Amino acid sequence: MSTDATTRDSVEPTYDATPPIKEKFTKEHDFSAVTSGSDLEEPLRGPNGEEYPTKTELDTLRRVKGPINWIIYTIAFIELCERFAYYGTTAVFVNFISEPLPAGSKTGAGGTDLQAGALGQGQQASTGLVLFNSFWSYLMPLFGGWVADAYWGKYKTIHAAVAIAMFGHIILIVSTLPPVIANPQGALGCFSLGLIFFGIGVGFFKANISPMIAEQYEHQQPRAVIKVLKSGERVVVDPIITISIIYMRYYFFINVGSLVGSIAMVYAEKYVGFWLSFTLPTALFISCPIVLLAFKNKYTQRPPTGSVLGKAIALIGLSMKGRWSLNPIKTIQNMRKPGFFERVKPSNIPESERPSWMTFDDHWVDEVRRGLKACSVFVWYPIYWLSYNQLSNNLVSQAATMVLNGVPNDVVNNLDPIALLIFIPICDKFIYPALRRAGINLTPIKKITGGFAIGTLSMVVAAITQHFLYQESPCRPVAGYGYITDCRATLGLPDDAAESTYKPPMSVWIQTPAYILIAFAEICASITGLEYAFTKAPKNMRGFITGVFWFSQAFSAAIGQAFVPLATDPYLVWLYVTIAIISALGGIGFWFNFAKLDREEEALNALPDSLFKGSQNQDEDFAAMEAAQAEQEKIRHAQGLDKKLAV
Repeated sequence: MSTDATTRDSVEPTYDATPPIKEKFTKEHDFSAVTSGSDLEEPLRGPNGEEYPTKTELDTLRRVKGPINWIIYTIAFIELCERFAYYGTTAVFVNFISEPLPAGSKTGAGGTDLQAGALGQGQQASTGLVLFNSFWSYLMPLFGGWVADAYWGKYKTIHAAVAIAMFGHIILIVSTLPPVIANPQGALGCFSLGLIFFGIGVGFFKANISPMIAEQYEHQQPRAVIKVLKSGERVVVDPIITISIIYMRYYFFINVGSLVGSIAMVYAEKYVGFWLSFTLPTALFISCPIVLLAFKNKYTQRPPTGSVLGKAIALIGLSMKGRWSLNPIKTIQNMRKPGFFERVKPSNIPESERPSWMTFDDHWVDEVRRGLKACSVFVWYPIYWLSYNQLSNNLVSQAATMVLNGVPNDVVNNLDPIALLIFIPICDKFIYPALRRAGINLTPIKKITGGFAIGTLSMVVAAITQHFLYQESPCRPVAGYGYITDCRATLGLPDDAAESTYKPPMSVWIQTPAYILIAFAEICASITGLEYAFTKAPKNMRGFITGVFWFSQAFSAAIGQAFVPLATDPYLVWLYVTIAIISALGGIGFWFNFAKLDREEEALNALPDSLFKGSQNQDEDFAAMEAAQAEQEKIRHAQGLDKKLAV
């Protein structure tokens, strides 16, 4: 956001929609002497007459979303195409790796009666490689976000991500060609190489596309204002609520791409072959750079600011001085003591004692503190992702052991995006507005806690389903569980035997409740995580903090590797039960750990912008920036949001 002051009582309008915004900085400026605060109690009006809410109005008036510019939906469409390419490709990974070539097939297609497959490496191999792909794809956002923040900017980084991912897609296509899959080990090596480039492109893309979409609205309306409806009702147009809704609709587009890509490619795999299910997503992926280039001049583009990650780490290190302990619990307690960041603000350190790297103002310290809090929230996310990750591996394999009646086993997990496409609009248009009218404020921390609880329930359902699959197996002995994977061979049936002769009499659609519950957990936790990363990160670290959010997915995939020994018969019930217990305990711990932070939500969102942009920080009108910062302080004071933060 860029603001300027024309008088002491006005703020330069920020509601115009005249992108692109390109700020140019080339070297550092020392902001350490800038202080903040205001003792004024009267609310402010902007130069165009916009009215900012008072504390009473924030507490009592209904909050509504602001107008959403059409350009935002072009970015959502780009993400739709990328998700079509990603999920259309990964949807068939399990069958490609684990299942053998069907009798008489050279492409992996199984037709109506046979199971599609190619490499025949088994469920453990497929689970391991799928988890590796998830880990790698969600590790890369850390680097992609940092590169965008520091050097390339989000727009250029997204272009680079598309090029790298495209190269990975091409290698994956090669691994599925009939002459290649005739040699399973060679095809597996080619496939693994393709995953490397595929994951780099995906990671660089994901770290930057979600903050870029929200920045289009932030430029339009950076703070809450009062609006009088035609009915005469005074409401607060809340940018945080609007950003939350933007991310819900963004996630809707994600799942359109996911659903169409997954279903179409699974049928392509089953009836034509894996080469087609890898080629079609690649073709649609080409749409991403075309749309980006077509609307380049319409996008708000925040330029790179040079790396500030080193300064943030140094600031945290200075705050930790004298607070380290050999006891990790004691160290954490010391970090939570009041004044942890207050004492290292430049205004509290004599100029002669300030480190040379301290070229920022007090407000940037508050932003780093807020960003660190977001990262601490994301530390708990790997536990949440454990249940979500079952969508792409073990639940797919579970479906293969059930009566399919011609439905590909890896199409059933699309019940998740179908549920999201149904319930996201319901939440957007009905549930969340009704809760706001009732005075119920579902803060991010509360939503995420709900995501943990619902994810736990999904694993309970999966465990119960697996239990009955074992109990109803035709191969079940008098006592104990049936080994469903080997049942056909145990019974001596041919490869083309009807599935009803060797599978439990349980329809694959019994999995439906588990997928719907996972979808609700995503609405609560996954969407909210993207929103939290954007609203809590320093503006010159948004790509990196978004990368931290996605890294929690990678870390969860690494943890998931520990469960691979359980991803086989007859231990699958214990797999789901164990994940359910871990998720339940994680949700309880999450709430008790962040209930206090939940009460700071409003104050955290209202922090004034720091003047510090990064190492490329020249050609700025610093007097105007300082005046605009003072205006923000007066607004916070009038709204009662200028209290000291807890740490």
